[in-house]
Formats: sequence, C-alpha cells, structure tokens
Amino acid sequence: MSSDLRQAKCQPCEGGVEAISLEAAHNLMPQIKTWQLSEEGKEIQRTFTFKDFHQTMAFVNALAWVAHREDHHPDLEVGYNRCLVRYSTHAIGGLSHNDFICAAKIDDLVAD
Repeated sequence: MSSDLRQAKCQPCEGGVEAISLEAAHNLMPQIKTWQLSEEGKEIQRTFTFKDFHQTMAFVNALAWVAHREDHHPDLEVGYNRCLVRYSTHAIGGLSHNDFICAAKIDDLVAD
C-alpha cells in the first residue's frame, strides 16, 4: 500500500489471510515514523504523553472514535499523562495494513 495511510479505510479482517511480512512492515514504517515495530514484526506501538489527565482522556476518547469508525481497535494502557497504544490484528496473529492505517490516523489527532 503505497498511498497515504491517513486517507485509506480499514478493511474487515476476520482471519484467513496472512499477516504482512516483516519486510512489508518495515516499508510502511516511514509513514508512521514515531511508532515502534516489534522485533518479530507482529505489533506496532507508540506512547503518547500529555500535560494532564484531562488531555490524556480527551485523546483516548478521540482515539476511541477513530477505532470505532474504522472498526479496528488497539490495546491501550492509560495513565495520568500518558497512553500506550499497541496495534496488532489479533485475528491473523500479526500486523495487517489496518494497523498502519489506524496508527497514521491516530498520529493526526496530535499533529502540530
């Protein structure tokens, strides 16, 4: 997928397809530069930090709206002024294009 991830739409994934390769994941990473790819290439993650709890929760609520709209949901760890967001497509046991699409859209929530 060479197009802008932020403009793409997630496709339903109920399994039965292969996770993207580690090479394909590395090729997509430049579009989500602030995210980290796990060593085995099965997950991407990013920790977002905020001034206070209110800003953190506003981010979490906005993220939930994006996840609902895309019908693709991350794992979250939320604290007072931080939120760890992890994407992996559980139905296929690794990464799909949906994970990268959502990561790019989440980045837009905090873009300067």
